Amino acid sequence: MALTKQYSIAEAKDRLPSLVHQVESGVTVELTRRGKPVAVVMSKGDYSRLRRASSGLWKAFEAFRKKVALEGLDIDPDAIWGGIRDRSPGRDVVL
Repeated sequence: MALTKQYSIAEAKDRLPSLVHQVESGVTVELTRRGKPVAVVMSKGDYSRLRRASSGLWKAFEAFRKKVALEGLDIDPDAIWGGIRDRSPGRDVVL
């Protein structure tokens, strides 16, 4: 997505053909109501790219694991993640 232009909904209504041409040329259009952004108009290509990118963290991690042999890397997980978890017993809970 390249440049972003902003129009009120009323302006967009009056300029719809022009907005569609702008979007087709790569401009993203933000629509506002009373000065606050409420919607975005983007090209079908940009929309499709965004939809594909939302496959989820786990699927992305699985794809990464298929591409990269983690065992072959010189990485010590304990050195990276060892101090992250708080091992204290936590707070007392009264039931």
